[in-house]
Amino acid sequence: MIEARGISKKYGELQVLKGIDLTIAKAEVVSVVGASGAGKTTLLQILGTLDHADSGTLNYDGTFIGDLSSKALARFRNQHIGFIFQFHHLLPEFTALENAAIPAYLNNTSKKEADGRAQELLEYLGLGSRLHHKPSELSGGEQQRVAVARSLMNHPKVVFADEPSGNLDSNNARELHELFFKLRDQFEQTFVIVTHNEELADMADRKLVMSDGRIVE
Repeated sequence: MIEARGISKKYGELQVLKGIDLTIAKAEVVSVVGASGAGKTTLLQILGTLDHADSGTLNYDGTFIGDLSSKALARFRNQHIGFIFQFHHLLPEFTALENAAIPAYLNNTSKKEADGRAQELLEYLGLGSRLHHKPSELSGGEQQRVAVARSLMNHPKVVFADEPSGNLDSNNARELHELFFKLRDQFEQTFVIVTHNEELADMADRKLVMSDGRIVE
Protein backbone atom coordinates (compact mmCIF):
# COMPACT_ATOMS: atom_id res chain seq x y z
CA MET A 1 0.00 0.00 0.00
CA ILE A 2 2.91 2.34 0.78
CA GLU A 3 6.22 2.13 -1.03
CA ALA A 4 9.13 4.40 -0.11
CA ARG A 5 12.35 4.24 -2.10
CA GLY A 6 15.66 5.99 -1.43
CA ILE A 7 14.26 8.39 1.18
CA SER A 8 16.98 10.78 2.33
CA LYS A 9 16.74 13.89 4.51
CA LYS A 10 19.28 16.40 5.70
CA TYR A 11 18.94 19.28 8.16
CA GLY A 12 21.84 21.65 7.65
CA GLU A 13 24.95 19.48 7.79
CA LEU A 14 23.19 16.66 9.63
CA GLN A 15 22.17 13.73 7.43
CA VAL A 16 19.14 12.34 9.30
CA LEU A 17 17.88 9.73 6.81
CA LYS A 18 20.25 7.85 4.52
CA GLY A 19 18.36 6.16 1.71
CA ILE A 20 15.42 4.40 3.38
CA ASP A 21 13.60 1.69 1.38
CA LEU A 22 10.33 0.53 2.91
CA THR A 23 7.03 -1.11 1.94
CA ILE A 24 3.94 -1.32 4.15
CA ALA A 25 0.98 -3.58 3.39
CA LYS A 26 -2.71 -2.95 3.98
CA ALA A 27 -3.85 -3.95 7.51
CA GLU A 28 -0.26 -4.27 8.70
CA VAL A 29 0.88 -2.99 12.09
CA VAL A 30 4.51 -1.87 11.86
CA SER A 31 6.54 -0.61 14.80
CA VAL A 32 9.65 1.55 14.41
CA VAL A 33 12.20 1.52 17.22
CA GLY A 34 15.70 2.82 17.82
CA ALA A 35 17.70 5.21 19.97
CA SER A 36 16.90 8.90 20.10
CA GLY A 37 18.32 10.62 17.04
CA ALA A 38 18.09 7.50 14.86
CA GLY A 39 15.66 9.26 12.48
CA LYS A 40 12.38 7.58 13.53
CA THR A 41 10.22 10.70 13.84
CA THR A 42 11.68 12.23 10.69
CA LEU A 43 10.82 9.07 8.76
CA LEU A 44 7.30 9.09 10.20
CA GLN A 45 6.79 12.73 9.22
CA ILE A 46 7.96 12.09 5.66
CA LEU A 47 5.83 8.95 5.27
CA GLY A 48 2.91 10.96 6.66
CA THR A 49 3.60 13.81 4.16
CA LEU A 50 4.11 16.35 6.99
CA ASP A 51 7.67 16.86 5.73
CA HIS A 52 9.31 16.17 2.39
CA ALA A 53 12.39 14.14 1.56
CA ASP A 54 15.41 15.66 -0.13
CA SER A 55 15.48 12.67 -2.45
CA GLY A 56 13.56 9.47 -3.04
CA THR A 57 9.97 8.59 -3.92
CA LEU A 58 6.83 7.91 -1.88
CA ASN A 59 3.96 6.01 -3.49
CA TYR A 60 0.53 5.48 -1.92
CA ASP A 61 -1.43 2.91 -3.93
CA GLY A 62 -0.26 4.43 -7.22
CA THR A 63 -0.34 8.08 -6.06
CA PHE A 64 3.17 9.53 -6.17
CA ILE A 65 3.33 12.14 -3.43
CA GLY A 66 6.01 14.16 -5.19
CA ASP A 67 3.63 14.79 -8.11
CA LEU A 68 1.02 16.57 -5.95
CA SER A 69 0.72 20.34 -5.56
CA SER A 70 0.72 21.66 -2.00
CA LYS A 71 -3.07 22.06 -2.12
CA ALA A 72 -3.61 18.56 -3.53
CA LEU A 73 -1.18 17.16 -0.95
CA ALA A 74 -3.10 18.77 1.93
CA ARG A 75 -6.33 17.28 0.56
CA PHE A 76 -4.71 13.85 0.15
CA ARG A 77 -3.33 13.96 3.71
CA ASN A 78 -6.72 14.91 5.16
CA GLN A 79 -8.55 12.18 3.25
CA HIS A 80 -6.10 9.29 3.48
CA ILE A 81 -3.78 9.71 6.49
CA GLY A 82 -4.46 9.82 10.23
CA PHE A 83 -2.11 10.90 13.02
CA ILE A 84 -1.81 10.14 16.72
CA PHE A 85 0.84 11.93 18.77
CA GLN A 86 2.21 11.55 22.30
CA PHE A 87 0.47 14.77 23.29
CA HIS A 88 -3.14 14.70 22.22
CA HIS A 89 -3.32 18.18 20.60
CA LEU A 90 -7.04 18.43 21.32
CA LEU A 91 -8.57 21.90 21.06
CA PRO A 92 -9.51 22.87 24.63
CA GLU A 93 -12.62 24.86 23.70
CA PHE A 94 -14.13 21.97 21.70
CA THR A 95 -15.98 18.91 23.02
CA ALA A 96 -14.77 15.36 22.50
CA LEU A 97 -17.23 14.96 19.63
CA GLU A 98 -16.14 18.21 17.97
CA ASN A 99 -12.45 17.37 18.34
CA ALA A 100 -12.97 13.95 16.78
CA ALA A 101 -14.97 15.45 13.89
CA ILE A 102 -12.43 18.14 12.92
CA PRO A 103 -10.88 16.22 9.97
CA ALA A 104 -14.36 15.71 8.50
CA TYR A 105 -15.24 19.38 8.97
CA LEU A 106 -12.04 20.25 7.08
CA ASN A 107 -13.07 17.83 4.34
CA ASN A 108 -16.34 19.77 3.87
CA THR A 109 -18.39 16.86 5.17
CA SER A 110 -21.79 18.01 6.39
CA LYS A 111 -21.93 18.67 10.12
CA LYS A 112 -24.67 16.08 10.56
CA GLU A 113 -22.65 13.38 8.82
CA ALA A 114 -19.39 14.37 10.56
CA ASP A 115 -20.98 14.43 14.01
CA GLY A 116 -22.65 11.09 13.36
CA ARG A 117 -19.36 9.48 12.37
CA ALA A 118 -17.61 11.04 15.39
CA GLN A 119 -20.29 9.76 17.75
CA GLU A 120 -20.06 6.29 16.22
CA LEU A 121 -16.28 6.20 16.69
CA LEU A 122 -16.35 7.57 20.23
CA GLU A 123 -19.01 5.08 21.25
CA TYR A 124 -16.94 2.28 19.73
CA LEU A 125 -13.96 3.53 21.78
CA GLY A 126 -16.00 3.49 24.99
CA LEU A 127 -16.61 7.24 25.21
CA GLY A 128 -20.33 7.32 24.49
CA SER A 129 -21.03 9.07 27.79
CA ARG A 130 -18.26 11.65 27.25
CA LEU A 131 -19.28 13.09 23.86
CA HIS A 132 -19.94 16.60 25.16
CA HIS A 133 -17.07 16.82 27.64
CA LYS A 134 -14.15 19.12 26.92
CA PRO A 135 -10.55 17.85 27.14
CA SER A 136 -10.05 19.32 30.62
CA GLU A 137 -12.91 17.10 31.82
CA LEU A 138 -11.35 13.91 30.41
CA SER A 139 -8.60 11.67 31.77
CA GLY A 140 -5.36 11.24 29.84
CA GLY A 141 -6.50 7.87 28.50
CA GLU A 142 -9.84 9.31 27.43
CA GLN A 143 -8.14 12.22 25.67
CA GLN A 144 -5.92 9.82 23.76
CA ARG A 145 -8.95 7.80 22.65
CA VAL A 146 -10.52 11.02 21.34
CA ALA A 147 -7.28 11.53 19.39
CA VAL A 148 -7.61 7.97 18.04
CA ALA A 149 -11.20 8.72 16.94
CA ARG A 150 -9.99 11.89 15.22
CA SER A 151 -7.27 9.94 13.38
CA LEU A 152 -9.88 7.48 12.05
CA MET A 153 -12.46 10.09 11.11
CA ASN A 154 -11.98 10.12 7.33
CA HIS A 155 -11.41 6.35 6.91
CA PRO A 156 -7.64 6.81 6.33
CA LYS A 157 -5.49 4.33 4.46
CA VAL A 158 -2.94 4.46 7.29
CA VAL A 159 -2.56 5.90 10.79
CA PHE A 160 0.87 7.12 11.87
CA ALA A 161 1.44 7.18 15.62
CA ASP A 162 4.45 8.88 17.26
CA GLU A 163 4.96 7.63 20.84
CA PRO A 164 1.16 7.28 21.25
CA SER A 165 1.37 5.78 24.75
CA GLY A 166 4.36 7.81 25.93
CA ASN A 167 2.18 10.09 28.07
CA LEU A 168 -0.04 7.34 29.53
CA ASP A 169 0.21 5.17 32.63
CA SER A 170 0.80 1.44 32.13
CA ASN A 171 -2.89 0.44 32.26
CA ASN A 172 -3.99 3.08 29.74
CA ALA A 173 -0.98 2.29 27.55
CA ARG A 174 -1.90 -1.39 27.46
CA GLU A 175 -5.51 -0.58 26.57
CA LEU A 176 -4.36 1.70 23.76
CA HIS A 177 -2.01 -0.94 22.39
CA GLU A 178 -4.77 -3.57 22.39
CA LEU A 179 -7.07 -1.07 20.68
CA PHE A 180 -4.71 -0.71 17.71
CA PHE A 181 -4.86 -4.44 17.02
CA LYS A 182 -8.62 -4.55 17.53
CA LEU A 183 -8.99 -1.78 14.93
CA ARG A 184 -6.67 -3.62 12.56
CA ASP A 185 -8.58 -6.87 12.93
CA GLN A 186 -12.05 -5.33 12.63
CA PHE A 187 -11.48 -2.57 10.06
CA GLU A 188 -8.25 -3.67 8.31
CA GLN A 189 -6.65 -0.46 9.55
CA THR A 190 -2.94 0.01 8.89
CA PHE A 191 -0.72 1.45 11.64
CA VAL A 192 2.90 2.65 11.62
CA ILE A 193 3.99 3.29 15.19
CA VAL A 194 7.17 4.93 16.47
CA THR A 195 7.62 3.82 20.05
CA HIS A 196 10.08 3.25 22.88
CA ASN A 197 7.59 0.84 24.45
CA GLU A 198 9.10 -2.61 23.89
CA GLU A 199 5.83 -4.39 24.67
CA LEU A 200 4.00 -2.49 21.91
CA ALA A 201 6.92 -2.84 19.50
CA ASP A 202 7.02 -6.59 19.96
CA MET A 203 3.24 -6.93 19.45
CA ALA A 204 3.50 -5.51 15.92
CA ASP A 205 3.39 -7.66 12.79
CA ARG A 206 6.82 -6.29 11.93
CA LYS A 207 9.39 -4.39 14.00
CA LEU A 208 11.81 -2.10 12.18
CA VAL A 209 14.97 -1.08 14.02
CA MET A 210 16.56 2.23 13.00
CA SER A 211 20.10 3.33 13.68
CA ASP A 212 21.95 6.36 12.32
CA GLY A 213 19.38 7.15 9.65
CA ARG A 214 19.01 3.62 8.32
CA ILE A 215 16.77 0.61 8.90
CA VAL A 216 19.19 -2.00 10.20
CA GLU A 217 16.76 -4.88 10.83
